[in-house]
Amino acid sequence: MISQDLLEILRCPYCVSGDTRKPGADPGQLELTHDCWLVCQEPDCGRKYPIRDDIPVMLIEEGDKWVETAVEDLPVPPPTG
Repeated sequence: MISQDLLEILRCPYCVSGDTRKPGADPGQLELTHDCWLVCQEPDCGRKYPIRDDIPVMLIEEGDKWVETAVEDLPVPPPTG
């Protein structure tokens, strides 16, 4: 299980970096879903990051894979690889 302290500091890497940084003081906030997914809360993002073996996989490429998947359709547990 991911700690609340870690959840409070993690942000969507797409929404906080370089040319793709979203406006606002604290963009890219994530919400823990199904106890094994971190879902970006930016309205135009939709990236979802799996948590595997209690480790969030915070790679933009990983989040990209799940943009079109509805939150309720995310596999539990997340697939490996």
